Amino acid sequence: MDSLQPILGEDPVFLAALEHVSRLAPIERPCLVIGERGSGKELIASRLHYLSRRWGGPLIKVNCAALTESLLDTELFGHEAGAFTGATKRHVGRFERAHGGTIILDEIATASPMVQEKLLRVVEYGEIERVGGSDVIEVDTRVIGVTNENLRELAHQEKFRADLLDRLAFDVIAVPPLRERSDDILPLAEQFALEMTKRLSRSVFAGFTPAAARQLLTHSWPGNVRELRNAVERSLYLAEDDENPLGRIVLDPFANIWSETGAKTAAPARATPPNSGDETGFDFKSEVAAFEIRLLEKALADNANNQTEAAKQLGLNYHQFRRLLDKHKLLPGK
Repeated sequence: MDSLQPILGEDPVFLAALEHVSRLAPIERPCLVIGERGSGKELIASRLHYLSRRWGGPLIKVNCAALTESLLDTELFGHEAGAFTGATKRHVGRFERAHGGTIILDEIATASPMVQEKLLRVVEYGEIERVGGSDVIEVDTRVIGVTNENLRELAHQEKFRADLLDRLAFDVIAVPPLRERSDDILPLAEQFALEMTKRLSRSVFAGFTPAAARQLLTHSWPGNVRELRNAVERSLYLAEDDENPLGRIVLDPFANIWSETGAKTAAPARATPPNSGDETGFDFKSEVAAFEIRLLEKALADNANNQTEAAKQLGLNYHQFRRLLDKHKLLPGK
């Protein structure tokens, strides 16, 4: 990715996150992008770079979880010739290569205490030293940390440096999971279907049947946008009839696989909303919205309007619960 990529989304929760990105991008301070796996964190982090004054500079990405402590150390900060066995020449690290631009540290929660200490120095003072060297090198690099972990909790457990977290958390972008972006599910699915149709060299994508659309809208999408893409692409690939609307979304690729014991693996049960037939005129979004409102109102009633307890009853955290209340205008004064 070497330019600002378009991001498809029209749900108010997602649009609010994009607005947050637009406000933060020009500030050029260290920041964090948090969210579940597959929710699009890297796209958001890249957007912070391309909407800043650093857009013409380098954008360097590092997956901290993919490297051992020693490899991550030399990859980030570089090394001098002779620093260790096999270091036959100087290696310029990612921070130097990102000078004048942005470095994205994906899976930053996995960085070791030693690497965290060095990150603190570069975030605080803009200085690094190559492994095996003694010269202080100044770098002008914006640092964006990306994670799906609760860094505050890790800091409480002394598994992540609290002072580093404080420096990185000038601001925090929370990328909403797909289950909180119900208005985006069908548009995203249609876009993925169109792209897959071209890859399969088919002439046209005929759309989704009402039953398939309901599958998309009622699934919880624990894998978020990545899972949605995989499910849509898999379903088109497996569909024998490419002239009519796609009638079934294959959510579980193992559903028809027999286990070693001879027992067939069962697909997980999915909740079915009211009016689950294929009758013409079914309004998907209205039905899903009504279903959510009933759940929210019941949880509030069961817990004497205590939002924290109501959220727990529904298996949500407090902020997710508040977002849904706001989405359906159930907050006081709305």
